[in-house]
Amino acid sequence: MQDITLCDIGNTHLHFYHKGRMWKEKPETLKKTWNGKLCYISVNAQYRSMLLKCDNQAIDLAPYLAINTDYVGLGADRIAGCMAISDGVIVDAGSAITIDVVENQKHLGGYILPGIASYVSVYAKISKALDVSPSFSLCCDILPQNTQEAIGYGILKSITAVIAEVAQDKKIYFSGGDGKFLSKFFSNAIYNEMLIFSGMQKALKAYNESNL
Repeated sequence: MQDITLCDIGNTHLHFYHKGRMWKEKPETLKKTWNGKLCYISVNAQYRSMLLKCDNQAIDLAPYLAINTDYVGLGADRIAGCMAISDGVIVDAGSAITIDVVENQKHLGGYILPGIASYVSVYAKISKALDVSPSFSLCCDILPQNTQEAIGYGILKSITAVIAEVAQDKKIYFSGGDGKFLSKFFSNAIYNEMLIFSGMQKALKAYNESNL
């Protein structure tokens, strides 16, 4: 059994997995801390180049990702997430929030929303009066009574309403930095930080089989 580390390169961090341990690194401070083989997927060409400077033998698993879909331009991270389940809705809540629907192992389509941090930054650009830290303490069925609550409500309602409309009674699988937080608003939710890595493990198996 080879010693393999997996890396999911996003638009903010590089996320790593090795033998049950997960961690993330900032691209500007990235150093080679892994031993053995490194396999990766990437949605950021600049960060991919930075990774390859640390390890020019790293293997891109993107060619070994496969999902039945008519969607054009589906990112490697979204494909990997979809490969991890056979039925349900996948919400990867990072710098962007992607929402994908899978049924009988077929990807039916998906949506992209700004991440929570992006929503917050937009309010500050609208007005100095809106440049405040939002409060997410309210439930989405209670009307806000101040600006912080109003912004928090607006952000959460715009995200959760879209997810609820798409998901209906399907299982919702959350991952990403804000995934655990957003999963709390749904009774049919499962938070799984391993989701993308699970899909990558399937791609790794396909890579190994093709290189026997």
